[in-house]
Amino acid sequence: MRAQPALGWLSVRHRFPINGVHAVSESFNVPPEKQRDSVRGQGGNVEVAGSAERVFAKVLADVVRVDRVSVDSDFFEDLGANSLVMAHFCARVRKREEVPSVSMKDVYANPTIRSLAASVGGAAPALAEPAAAKQADAPPRAGTAKYVLCGLFQFLAFVGYSYLAALLVVRGVTWVSAAGTNLLDIYLRLVLFTGAAFVGLCVLPIVAKWVLIGRWKPRRIRVWTLDYFRFWLVKTLVQRNLVALLFLGSPLYVLYLKALGAKIGRGVAIFSRNVPVCTDLLTIGEGSVIRKDSFLLGYRAEAGEIQTGSVTLGKDVFVGELSVIDIDTSIGDGAQLGHASSLHPRQAVPAGEHWHGSPARRTETDYRGVGPAGCGMVRRFCYGVSQLLAVLLVYLPLAIGGLDLLLATAPQLATFLNSEPLQFTSWAFYLDALAVSFVIFFGGSLITLLLVAAVPRVLGVVLKPDRVYRLYGFRYSLHRAIRVVSNLKFFITLFGDSSAIVHYLRYLGYRMPDLQQTGSNFGSVVKHETPQLSTVGSGTMIADGLSIINADFSSTSFRVARTKIGGHNFLGNNVAYPAQSRAGENCLLGTKVLVPVDGPVRENVGLLGSPSFEIPRTVARDRQFDHLRSGDALRRGLAAKNRHNSVTIVMFLLVRWIYFLGLVLLGWATTDVYPVLGLSAIALASLVGMLFSVCYFTLVERASQVIHPLQPLYCSIYDIRFWRHERFWKAAAMAYVQAFNGTPFKGVIWRMLGAHIGRRLFDDGCGLPEKTLVTIGDDVTFNPASKLQCHSQEDGTFKADRIAVGSGCTIGVGALVHYGASMGDGASLTADSFLMKGEEVPPHAWWGGNPASEIRAQDSRVSA
Repeated sequence: MRAQPALGWLSVRHRFPINGVHAVSESFNVPPEKQRDSVRGQGGNVEVAGSAERVFAKVLADVVRVDRVSVDSDFFEDLGANSLVMAHFCARVRKREEVPSVSMKDVYANPTIRSLAASVGGAAPALAEPAAAKQADAPPRAGTAKYVLCGLFQFLAFVGYSYLAALLVVRGVTWVSAAGTNLLDIYLRLVLFTGAAFVGLCVLPIVAKWVLIGRWKPRRIRVWTLDYFRFWLVKTLVQRNLVALLFLGSPLYVLYLKALGAKIGRGVAIFSRNVPVCTDLLTIGEGSVIRKDSFLLGYRAEAGEIQTGSVTLGKDVFVGELSVIDIDTSIGDGAQLGHASSLHPRQAVPAGEHWHGSPARRTETDYRGVGPAGCGMVRRFCYGVSQLLAVLLVYLPLAIGGLDLLLATAPQLATFLNSEPLQFTSWAFYLDALAVSFVIFFGGSLITLLLVAAVPRVLGVVLKPDRVYRLYGFRYSLHRAIRVVSNLKFFITLFGDSSAIVHYLRYLGYRMPDLQQTGSNFGSVVKHETPQLSTVGSGTMIADGLSIINADFSSTSFRVARTKIGGHNFLGNNVAYPAQSRAGENCLLGTKVLVPVDGPVRENVGLLGSPSFEIPRTVARDRQFDHLRSGDALRRGLAAKNRHNSVTIVMFLLVRWIYFLGLVLLGWATTDVYPVLGLSAIALASLVGMLFSVCYFTLVERASQVIHPLQPLYCSIYDIRFWRHERFWKAAAMAYVQAFNGTPFKGVIWRMLGAHIGRRLFDDGCGLPEKTLVTIGDDVTFNPASKLQCHSQEDGTFKADRIAVGSGCTIGVGALVHYGASMGDGASLTADSFLMKGEEVPPHAWWGGNPASEIRAQDSRVSA
């Protein structure tokens, strides 16, 4: 290969194949003085010692396009490489059979060829567990006929549920209306009707589980079969139940799981909204606490099969936030699993030990942030009863009877609704709907905007930082109310990715001293426990998925504490940031990183992985847009970005209002045709509403890309191409798509949204932010909370690239695939893994961990 000239900056444009598609990566820059060092080494040409060193040196020279590299040159400081370049290096090394494979973690820990070869050179290449052999032993996948037939059964189940709900609503409303104008009689009938309906909805999944499944046992279920349909039906009823919505973190939620067959001891506190499905296989000892956003589902999907297995937690176990516990795992009495950690199959945490990481391993870190308090069974019983009475006597009657109250205060609306049927053929019908929807949508938004700040500020006065309170009391109820009200997704999505988000968060109560406005200080997904105790330092930028953990829980107590994110930091996606964080100033916290809570304060470094390890805070390539982040360039760029984002916010409001208008029209049309169609009108409205949601948001999302389709990008956040990408995010709506998890309709919707999807996709909850940049093969399996993310923002730089997933691949629960990555046919990515940008997983390979790397046969059971 011809040597590059040693004059000026060496700028090389890399291209790498992704299943036949070539995507453009970022530029790779080597300053001339570093280039001379890298080519000549120490005082001239270096004779590379050892076969591993020779291979590594040759591969790296090919990647960075120079003749030779020194075995002592630092990849990042001397050669100016970055994680994407080194991912290509690792991929090429894996194709050389004469040397052991290396991972990105190996590269960061050993940033020279000499140290890297020494760290892996002593071991023979270890083969990954043969995923192809496992698939050969598995029964054949269900074909297209069963795929279509299962979808038909699922559709009929939805229709049947809609008719049943319509029947109950009509009968109930008719019976309540017969009370006349007597308010007391109306209230009593509302209580009886809503109470009976609520109990019925809570009991239905329990009855369905015991009738259709019986007791869950360890087994394998092929997807798209009749057994799978029963699994899906029970899973859907169990997870989308009012108990999980209203009573999360309550003793009533634990009773619900017990009724489903879970073996749960006394005094267990569960705060995770991810409802376990295979409850008979779940055992939790007394006094244990499960923090929010954790997963212990009791099943996983792999290679076209549902595999169920046991999850056993002993007494006084602690499970941290954003953790994943796979099947066939256990945690002993008094043990801990830290935040952002995972247990893979066959892993067992011994009693009393502390583990963290993905996959977890032993640590001395203590993740319990609060000690126990007096919280006995009487207190739990009284709290559960009070919650139930509040729902039955206040919330549900008010929710159902609210329409009557609205009609009483707005007689014109009552006259409109009671006029002659089929009036939706007149223009007056649409003008009235336009006016009513406008007032309700924008008026309701303004009122809600006042409440989201007022309620937490008033209630927060009662809660004192660092003071321990007992669970299931008055202050616990106040804390729950603060968390729910201040975390409304609508406003975070509305203001996120713009300059307005910092003002909104300050309005909620965040502290941001010496704020440096960048126009992208926060993304569109931010959550917290209490906003008044959240502090973000000057110059810090945060991507999507931040969860500020400023409340600590045990099974009997809780306390709130101030959480401070240092200045000049950058936080990647899906970071759980605890109050005890030991990350200081000027840190880069990578995507899905486990933030350290012990040891020295980390400053001026990058942290990556779970457990986290240090990496360079930044490299030369990522500083090429720094001149746009200060002075006149910043003022001009920020002003232009604000103008563009302001239009985006207005467009977001209009899109949501028009959608709300469509629902209002559908509701009014249903009341008009009810005298003609009867019960069928209400059931049909459910189907039409779902179809309308799919078609409307598909049209909006595709329309946002007509003029400027998504493309691989490497640019500043003050580039108009990035602002258009932000506008696309505002146009996209993901909530309605997740309603189709585990059905063939999910793949159909992804195709409508522009993703390149193969046949018989099984998607149980994957997220695709940029659909048109994704290519997915046949018979691919996605698990809950998995994600293919084709973008990344790092400080002031935005990057986007394609992702390719080959046929027969599996992506585990909570796993994230980053931009520029590819997976060969039949490859598997284990639960809670992070496949870094630019990684290339070979066909039929088995990868896992954070960051993900090849899982060797001797690593399949991780020991302490």
